[in-house]
Amino acid sequence: MRSIHVLAVTAIVLVAVPTAGAATVPVSITKSGYTPSTVTATTADTVQFKNADTVAHQVAFKPATGVTCSPSPFTLQAGQSGTCTFTSAASYTFSDPTVTGTTFQGALTVTAPPVPDTLTLFADPQEVAFSSQVHLTGELSSKKAGVGVVVTAKPCGKAPTRAATVQTTAGGDFATDLRPARNTIYTVQVGTTTSEEVSVDVEPRLRLGRVAAHRYSLRVFAAQSFAGKFATFQRLKGNRWISVKRVRLQKNSTNILPTVISSVPFRWNSATRPRVRAILPQGQAGSCYLAGVSNDIRS
Repeated sequence: MRSIHVLAVTAIVLVAVPTAGAATVPVSITKSGYTPSTVTATTADTVQFKNADTVAHQVAFKPATGVTCSPSPFTLQAGQSGTCTFTSAASYTFSDPTVTGTTFQGALTVTAPPVPDTLTLFADPQEVAFSSQVHLTGELSSKKAGVGVVVTAKPCGKAPTRAATVQTTAGGDFATDLRPARNTIYTVQVGTTTSEEVSVDVEPRLRLGRVAAHRYSLRVFAAQSFAGKFATFQRLKGNRWISVKRVRLQKNSTNILPTVISSVPFRWNSATRPRVRAILPQGQAGSCYLAGVSNDIRS
């Protein structure tokens, strides 16, 4: 019966979808024709024609379906610019119908814009005891192997830091194991693609021991001191835990950073030998930790 709350083990999939950037594709109209005369663009792009000649030029597309140009009609005076957009992927030719010959002819290939990568991120479990391991996994949508994935951790009350860098394997999968010291928010990033945040909550690790008859010792392990905070000593009565004593935690000199230990020796008399435990309630644990619960022992 070791819990004040239920540890969640369900992994949650979170996806970030960046917006693909549109580009402007330039085409110059010169005395000798179009530069370049072979053009590639996507349906998200804008093709910009600039008349660098000393006379006016018209630009006409075949086919004309799905083509929108400005100004309309698409005739550009010397030094003037105009733009065209395309609603579907297709192959086009463009020319100046006012000029004979093949000088003012070009070809345009329009494709669909590339699908941006997405990242998924899982945390298992999403609630852990201090110094316990959390397993982070995810997938890069491009399925590429050998891509570096940066794992960023933002512990409660701390600035974000790079926690790990892992490589994707076959299928774009990646995984890493971390030990959050307090409630922590994780994200992963590949280039400019960043996942949504995944939160992992941490409870202090409590260890209760019986050192002699009616004498006990409680130690609390965390990344901060809980000296001055109150833990609650409980006994099991039937199937219910009953609070019987509050004890005030003190500083402990046996810290091995980053672990900080808070502890307290105390007495409690009982005519019987019920099972006992200690808890650190949420009000004492603070905003950076979950409530904590110790092991239970025979008094």
